[in-house]
Amino acid sequence: MSIAFVATSKLPTAFGEFKISVFQDPQTGEEHVALHKGLDTPPNVPVLVRIHSECLTGDAFASLKCDCGPQLQATQRLINEAGQGVILYLRQEGRGIGLTNKIRAYALQDQGHDTVDANLLLNLPADARTYDMCQIILDHLNIKQVKLITNNPLKIKALTDLGIDVVDRVALTVGLNPFNANYLKTKVERMAHLYQQDDFSKK
Repeated sequence: MSIAFVATSKLPTAFGEFKISVFQDPQTGEEHVALHKGLDTPPNVPVLVRIHSECLTGDAFASLKCDCGPQLQATQRLINEAGQGVILYLRQEGRGIGLTNKIRAYALQDQGHDTVDANLLLNLPADARTYDMCQIILDHLNIKQVKLITNNPLKIKALTDLGIDVVDRVALTVGLNPFNANYLKTKVERMAHLYQQDDFSKK
């Protein structure tokens, strides 16, 4: 994959002041974002990193069908409090299947199918995301070691396979509600996500 750094600016947010950097694939025009803080000089300690795939419904519209929006906001708070970290915001809507197919999959979920089967019924993979761009962005930010904020062990493996030193995993359990309980259970049971069972018993 070939993506290139484009520009950086300051970005004050409701959760603190960050910098936002955009990277673009010159062949496809696809853009990815790094929202970062405390990286003006090359870090000499492991850096908090979250890989967050675009979720229009959750991030922008506060959908309760997933936990994406709460995860994004909680990560911004966490990084702001720590004074250093980065969110890699990847344009991989719907776990890589795109917005149109994601809404088609939602319609199948409304009929009782889980998030994995809905994708498969559309002849799409359960998860079509790739992470090669993460290495390019982290290299640009001079990040050598990461503490990955994730519940998804496949993200740890993906970064490790790219040669990125993942020294720790930071669990992130937010946004559980009655509308997404089955969705999150499916991620645990069929996609190996690392939520604790008692997380669901609270709802």
